[in-house]
Amino acid sequence: MSLADASVVLVHGAWADGSSWAKVIEPLAADGMRVVAAPLPLTSFQDDVAALDRTIERATGSVVLVGHAYAGAVIAATRSEKVKALVYVAALAPDEGETVADVFYRAPPHPQAPKLAPDAHGLIYLPEEAFAAAFAQHASAEALSVLAAVQRPLSPACITVAMARPLWKDRPTWFLVAEQDHMIVPDTQRFMAQRMQAKLRSHPVDHTPLVTAPDTVVDIVREAIDTVLGD
Repeated sequence: MSLADASVVLVHGAWADGSSWAKVIEPLAADGMRVVAAPLPLTSFQDDVAALDRTIERATGSVVLVGHAYAGAVIAATRSEKVKALVYVAALAPDEGETVADVFYRAPPHPQAPKLAPDAHGLIYLPEEAFAAAFAQHASAEALSVLAAVQRPLSPACITVAMARPLWKDRPTWFLVAEQDHMIVPDTQRFMAQRMQAKLRSHPVDHTPLVTAPDTVVDIVREAIDTVLGD
């Protein structure tokens, strides 16, 4: 299969938007890949899966799906036959019957992890100081200011829905474990990756390597592309 007949769909997590993938999009596009960042509304799990499905529908040919953080659950909920592989970047992977919250709170949080609670509108924002302390502690001041400025709040309805059979049971899967993650405990990441029987790659990166260590993300995405879409 020619890479010209395939697409990479990148899916942002909570408190982010598609711009968080900018440093991953550029080198993949330079490789000749069609790349699109799916815009999740973060209003409910069903809304997010529907938004992803619309993006996959627009994508050309076979698809490699890449999810960061919360989006790990979303990419496993699509039923599109176009999806040929899943790549998890410090992502959450609830099993059938589990919720995102179940796996997120599986282990005690990192001391730097923020305390999260809905505001008066029922939405969960990441405190601005948490971007530097936990979300992307290796980021530059300039990158942190952008991350904080574009954050999208998360609805509790995104993280309290039990998963149906996740797609990772039926597709080749890769998992980048972020060893210095202050948001999702690395031991939880390893537990999920091993349970998924994913091809595990572990690096000393923070929770948002797509911003702070994009080469590590590009490498694992290229590995997935070459394995399932290469000639």
